[in-house]
Amino acid sequence: MVSGRLRTVFIKVHLYIGLSFGLLFVLLGLTGTAIAWRDELDAALNPDLLVASAPARIPVGGPAIDAIYRKLTADPHYGRPNAFMLPMHEDGVFIAAYPIKGPDAGPGRSRQVMIDPITLNVKGERLWGVPGLSREQLLPTLFHLHRYLLSGETGKTIVGLCGMVMLISVIVGLALWWPKMNRRSWLQSVRITHGGSWSRFNFSLHRAGGLFIAPVMLMTAFSGWYLNLPKWVTPIIASVMTVSPPPKHQSAPAAPDVEMLSPALAVAAAQREYPDALVTRVSLPRKPTDAYEIRLRQAGEIREDSGATRLWLDAHTGQRIAARDPRQAASGDTFINWLFPLHTGEAFGFSGRVFITIYGLTPLAFALTGILIWWKRRTGHRRHLARERERSKLTRA
Repeated sequence: MVSGRLRTVFIKVHLYIGLSFGLLFVLLGLTGTAIAWRDELDAALNPDLLVASAPARIPVGGPAIDAIYRKLTADPHYGRPNAFMLPMHEDGVFIAAYPIKGPDAGPGRSRQVMIDPITLNVKGERLWGVPGLSREQLLPTLFHLHRYLLSGETGKTIVGLCGMVMLISVIVGLALWWPKMNRRSWLQSVRITHGGSWSRFNFSLHRAGGLFIAPVMLMTAFSGWYLNLPKWVTPIIASVMTVSPPPKHQSAPAAPDVEMLSPALAVAAAQREYPDALVTRVSLPRKPTDAYEIRLRQAGEIREDSGATRLWLDAHTGQRIAARDPRQAASGDTFINWLFPLHTGEAFGFSGRVFITIYGLTPLAFALTGILIWWKRRTGHRRHLARERERSKLTRA
């Protein structure tokens, strides 16, 4: 049990973190609740953009990818995209991503063009990450509010710092919770009681509730810190586990008359490497020395949406340059691969996402109970000072 002057310091640290960052914690929790179902909500709001005209066979064949690529490249309104996101279910659409130029440009932002996999016609487009409250922009805006605070790299850094500070707050809170080493103290520390006093109920709810939810808060705080500030956190992980260095993924120099592989041939090469995997994203080379980056989802991967398998291919020969296979990863890489699925809840399927949705409300609950505890102590301290002043006046009289 923490006592004496150290306890006073811990209480102040816990209090000032709550007062300084509490509003941000609440905002991140509420936006996280919504974006846990981002793809489903986005498709429900925008079926004209994100739902195919008819169910399509998954995976989508290579000829469709090349047909879309040629069609977009030949149209001056679109041109050559930077990446393709492939349909991951039978109602999904192709999404071609383009960089945004001008005042709307920023980290995590792109121009998205949706293509029907059946008709190969453009269904529409939107600016991903540009704030707005229209049906098309609502879910991207919530995501960028959660990840970037709508403020680019500055906001991303602030959100990462929020994760770090929340981690500290939870650890300090657990230290303050730790009871005396006897049975009665331990039982009281895990009970939520009323006893005719709302202030007692509020304090016990904050204390015991914080204990039970602390493991999840530690996980979401640490994973949020890593996802936004990986350069800060990776050395910490690497100090205790094996983390692979970033792979080099450059294509070999090619003769001037050698053309780059088409996206369909790159997908075919990736499927030869991983015949049982689903290709979910193809990043196209921008320069002659760039490589194709293929994202795949293998059976049994913990990341259920787009997968965590990465493959880099030579842009001219299709030869494998490097790969990251989560099923054959080092200990540190495996730990890192778990962070995003745990953060979103998808690591435990539908029930995990439901849990994360409910969990997103807990920062609001702890903010309210924490403020009430602080306010009661503050008013109690003021009353105590007032009584002391009255006593002093009476003594002098």
